[in-house]
Amino acid sequence: MGATKTDLFTKQQNDIANMAKALAHPARIAILQHLVKINACIGGDLVEELGLAQATISQHLKELKAVGLIQGTVEGTSICYCINPKTWMQYRNLFDKFFDSSISEGSCC
Repeated sequence: MGATKTDLFTKQQNDIANMAKALAHPARIAILQHLVKINACIGGDLVEELGLAQATISQHLKELKAVGLIQGTVEGTSICYCINPKTWMQYRNLFDKFFDSSISEGSCC
């Protein structure tokens, strides 16, 4: 979406769209699920876990870090990644509010 069009929408609508875009790849979902499951920092084990090339995983990690869902610390020559709990809760709260609307069955086409 062009930068000039985002001002037509609320901050919440833009935030949800940006969050959804960050999650819009199955590899990123798999990375997040793995990080939540192990509840620890990971380094190079994602290549083995997901079966993707290191360069591909690095690109997905970069996208997740750019939106703040994960955080990384440098340990020697490697970077250790884990879930950023503050951003995780922000995502959760926004999506909870978005999906909290009740819809009755049979009220549509």
